[in-house]
Amino acid sequence: MTLPGGADKEGSATTVIAKGTLIEGKFHCVENVRLDGSIHGEIKVDKRFVMGDTSSVMGNITARDAAIKGKIKGDIIVKEGLHLLDTAIIEGNITAKTMVVEEGARYNGSCRIGEQTAAAVKN
Repeated sequence: MTLPGGADKEGSATTVIAKGTLIEGKFHCVENVRLDGSIHGEIKVDKRFVMGDTSSVMGNITARDAAIKGKIKGDIIVKEGLHLLDTAIIEGNITAKTMVVEEGARYNGSCRIGEQTAAAVKN
């Protein structure tokens, strides 16, 4: 179980990508990821993906859980819970089992939420 915008209760390691860092290409991590920099390319995170308010992604994202405060230009697929915090901006399609949207968060694209949607993603 994870906490919105916070640590994983399983005590997993977290990879931190600091502000000012740019990664280009495919990025895959089996642990949690905290992004404060930028990634241009496809992202796959096996556990929790957290984006700070200075972060940006140009590309598609797949994760188990996610908490977003930054900017995404691409689709996001979350197998469990997606939390869009107040500064989140998403230009792309959203697919998730559950989603919480805080006041101020914005997204432009289609949004598919629910058990059946999550089941289709896992296959």
